Amino acid sequence: MGSLTRFSCSQNGRRSVFFVASYPPNLIGTRLTRPMQANPPPSAIAVPPSRYLMFGCLAVIGAGLDLWTKQAIFEWRGLPGQRDVYWVIDGYFGIETAVNIGAVFGIGAGKGMMFAGISVVALVGILLWLFCFKAATSAWLTFALGCVTGGIFGNLYDRLGLWWQEGYPVEWKSGVRDWILWQASDAWKWPNFNIADSLLVIGAVMLVVQSIFFPPAAMLSRPPEADPDAEVA
Repeated sequence: MGSLTRFSCSQNGRRSVFFVASYPPNLIGTRLTRPMQANPPPSAIAVPPSRYLMFGCLAVIGAGLDLWTKQAIFEWRGLPGQRDVYWVIDGYFGIETAVNIGAVFGIGAGKGMMFAGISVVALVGILLWLFCFKAATSAWLTFALGCVTGGIFGNLYDRLGLWWQEGYPVEWKSGVRDWILWQASDAWKWPNFNIADSLLVIGAVMLVVQSIFFPPAAMLSRPPEADPDAEVA
């Protein structure tokens, strides 16, 4: 594109050397740009060890808290229909045992094993996204997916019938235990839910916020690219 010409001169016994750049006429007046840096492959992006700890703690503690509360509440209040609602805030927030044999709002009743399979696929996808495609470089995404994973494990335990006992209705075998009751009035009652459901909602909301307001997680670990309009010195 151009060439350098070397000049030298001597003055008072000191020799100076300098170079002058020259360019073809068709390039005079144009701006030269640096080549843009290639984005590193996901395998080259380092995930801080603290992300593994954050994800693992959220998943284990979240699932453990969900399973412990379900076990404790069902032992205290009995099976659905055995005892009246225990009101924490009268008429608005209480504890009532229930078994959901479907998905959200009871949709897909009787298809618990299908939902269990979907949960396993979702877990595999989360692990791949976090640690193979390096979404774990984002603390926000790691927290969100840790919550989702804890919620999935908590409800998957129930979906697989690991809580079910002989004498319970057969349709409960792949049902999920719920115990949190919230309503605005007798006419507006939210379906009962549990800690796992709450974790899933928190994680889902965080993922929506991530997709709207934050850059993709893979961008967070890339080195800054050169300004394509920057002039070469």
